[in-house]
Amino acid sequence: MTQIGANISRHGLNIHGINNAANEYWNLEAPALYQMALANNEAELSQGGALVCRTGVHTGRSANDKFIVREAENEANIDWGSVNKPIEPDQFDDILQAHLAHYEGKDLYVQDVWAGADKGHRLAVRVVTEQAWHTLFARNMFIQPTAEELANFEPQFTIMQAPELEAPTGTPGLGSGTYILANFERRIVLIGGTSYAGEIKKSVFSILNYILPGNDVLPMHCSVNVGADGGAAIFFGLSGTGKTTLSADPNRQLVGDDEHGWGDAGLFNFEGGCYAKVINLSAEAEPEIFATTRRFGTVLENVVMDPDTRVLDLDDGRYTENTRASYPLDFIPNIAESGTSGHPRNVMMLTADAFGVLPPLSKLTPEQAMYHFLSGYTAKVAGTEKGVGSEPQATFSACFGAPFMPRHPAVYGNMLRDRIAEHGVDCWLVNTGWTGGIYGTGYRMPIQHTRALLSAALEGQLVDVAFRKDENFGLLVPESCPGVPSEILNPRSTWSDGAAYDAQAKDLVALFQANFAKYDAHVDDSVKAAAPKAA
Repeated sequence: MTQIGANISRHGLNIHGINNAANEYWNLEAPALYQMALANNEAELSQGGALVCRTGVHTGRSANDKFIVREAENEANIDWGSVNKPIEPDQFDDILQAHLAHYEGKDLYVQDVWAGADKGHRLAVRVVTEQAWHTLFARNMFIQPTAEELANFEPQFTIMQAPELEAPTGTPGLGSGTYILANFERRIVLIGGTSYAGEIKKSVFSILNYILPGNDVLPMHCSVNVGADGGAAIFFGLSGTGKTTLSADPNRQLVGDDEHGWGDAGLFNFEGGCYAKVINLSAEAEPEIFATTRRFGTVLENVVMDPDTRVLDLDDGRYTENTRASYPLDFIPNIAESGTSGHPRNVMMLTADAFGVLPPLSKLTPEQAMYHFLSGYTAKVAGTEKGVGSEPQATFSACFGAPFMPRHPAVYGNMLRDRIAEHGVDCWLVNTGWTGGIYGTGYRMPIQHTRALLSAALEGQLVDVAFRKDENFGLLVPESCPGVPSEILNPRSTWSDGAAYDAQAKDLVALFQANFAKYDAHVDDSVKAAAPKAA
C-alpha cells in the first residue's frame, strides 16, 4: 500500500477496515484527478475543458435499492415504509465484508470534506471511491477543509463507493445487485453497483436530514439567496417549478441551490457546489450555468459529445433526460462566499400547477405553510418526464424532498412552522404553472410576471396592498402588484368558462385532501383547519 497526496489524514483507511489497497490517493485536486480519470479511461475531455463521464445503466437514483440499517437507536425515529426500507445489521455486515474484500489490491481515491457551512453543525465526511472522477465529483460538491484540517481529519461519516461491485442475486435484504445502505450507528454508507454520482450527494443529504433535527436544526431541500440588505429568502420547489432559475437572481447573492439547514444562527448551505440538470440548457435562458459546462473542473454526466470535435450537445438526451453538471459554487458569479445568511425574511414555496387553479402568488399563515410544506405539490405534464400522458398528473412529495427524509415528514413540518412563527417570516405560495385553463388549454405563467411578483414580495412592496381570500384554498391573494396585470392575480378571471374553473378547483382540492389524510394523526387542529375546502 502506497499513500499518495500532499494532504493525508493521520486517521487512515485502516480505521474503516481497509488494509490492502494498492495505492491510496488522498485529497487530490482537480488537475491531478483529471489526469488520472483520463489515463484510466473513466472520462473524456470536452471542448472548453469539462470532464465528460458516463454512468452506464444507472442514469439516476436507484430509489428501490436504498436501505437503512434497523437498530434499537433509530427504530422509533425512522419513518419506515416504501421510502425508508429496513435492512438488518447482520445483512449489512455481510455486504460490508464483501465491499472491503473488493477493495483489496485496488487503487482507491479518498476525499475528506465538510458537509455544512456552519462550523457548529458541519459534518466531517470521508468519501472513498474506485474512480478518480467520482472523487472530483465529491470535491466539487462539498466544502474543502484547510491543509491543517486535513492533516487531522477524523471522519464522522464515511461513504464507501464500489460501482463495479454488484451483490450476488438473492443477497438477503436486497432487491437487486445495486445497493445504497446507510448505517447510522456505525456511521457508514455503502454504495455498490451504480456509477451515478448523485448517490454520493444524496447520501450526505439523507444523513444530515436524520442527524440535524436532533440538534434542533431544520434540514431543507431548497435554494437560498440573500439581498443587499441582508434579507434572506428560502425557495422550495420540485423539479420543473423554476427553483434554480428564480433563486439565481442577479440582484441577490446565491447562498446555495439545493440543500440547507436552518439553525439558531440562521441559514447555511450543506454543500460547496452545484449539481445542475443541463438537458436543453441554453446560454440565453441560464447563461451562468451554461458557462460552467464549458469550464475546466466541471464534471458532466451522460452529456452527448461529438467524438471528433469534442463539442457538447446539451439538447441530445439519447443517454438520459437527466444529464447533469457538477461544479464548485464559486463557478457561479454573485455568490455568498460564506455559504451562510441570517434568518430568512421570506419563504417561497414554488409549484407548477398544470391545472390552472392556484393564484400566481398567495400569502400563507404558519399553519398553511406547514400544510403546503407537507403536501409538496406540483404537477407533471407531457414532455417533462417519461410516462406522463397528455393530461397533467398531480405530484405530492412531502417537504419537497420525500425520498431523502428519514424521519416522519411531520418532524420537519413542525420545525418549519415553529421557525416561521418565531422569526416572523412571510411565507408565500408561488404558482409558476398555468393560468387561463388547464395544461393544453391555458398558457404558462409569464416568467416576467412571476419575477415581478417575487420581487415585490421580497422587497416589501405588498405590505400595503389589499388582499382577498381565495374561496377554495383559503389563501390571501394580493389584488394588485407593480408590473403585473391585476386580472392575472385572480386565476378564475383568466378562464373563459368560470364554471369549468370551479369544477377544476374542486377536483384539485379533493386531491390535496386525499393526499393529506395520511398526516391527520400527526398534525394539530390548527394545521388541519388550514386545509383547502372547495367553494
